[in-house]
Amino acid sequence: MWRGRSRPREVAGATLGLVGLGSIGREVAKRASALGMRVIGTRRRPAPLDHVAKVLPADRTPEVLAESDFVLLLLPATRETDNFMNAGRLAMMKPGAWLLNFGRGHLVKDDDLVAAVKAKKIAGAMLDVFRQEPLPADHPFWTTEGIIVLPHIGGPHPQRDKFVARLFAENLGRFLDGKPLKEVVDRKAGY
Repeated sequence: MWRGRSRPREVAGATLGLVGLGSIGREVAKRASALGMRVIGTRRRPAPLDHVAKVLPADRTPEVLAESDFVLLLLPATRETDNFMNAGRLAMMKPGAWLLNFGRGHLVKDDDLVAAVKAKKIAGAMLDVFRQEPLPADHPFWTTEGIIVLPHIGGPHPQRDKFVARLFAENLGRFLDGKPLKEVVDRKAGY
């Protein structure tokens, strides 16, 4: 038996809260629902989505945090999302819930997360992104029981270059034809 590791938890029947139902969040929702999870989440412009039981506006994030067994952060890095998961929002989560950050490192206030996990206010956290990468060797995430550190494995995709090239070629054709481009960054929103 491994020491210092939490016991596996059944995901079927659990609620996954997706904070950020963009294109990645919608793909996660499809896969999570196939595993028998109930999926809820927030979106800047809420509208019904396949595989998502409840799509709520960002101001109803507390409801998502309170209902979720797993909270997955998929928000962009903006001024509004810096330190998004702070002591106040962590306190809104269930004591048995896990925080998963695969969005941006700046979404989590590091000291507040360490304190919440140590005090058993939440079950733990799995982190794939950090404020500073690589994560410094003396960072408390490494030694806090209940925090699992991953080596930023969520971003790279074996077919990424092909996807990017295909999108570029399609957008070049759209540009030349005077059509709207796909996957355009909204500079006002910050992503």
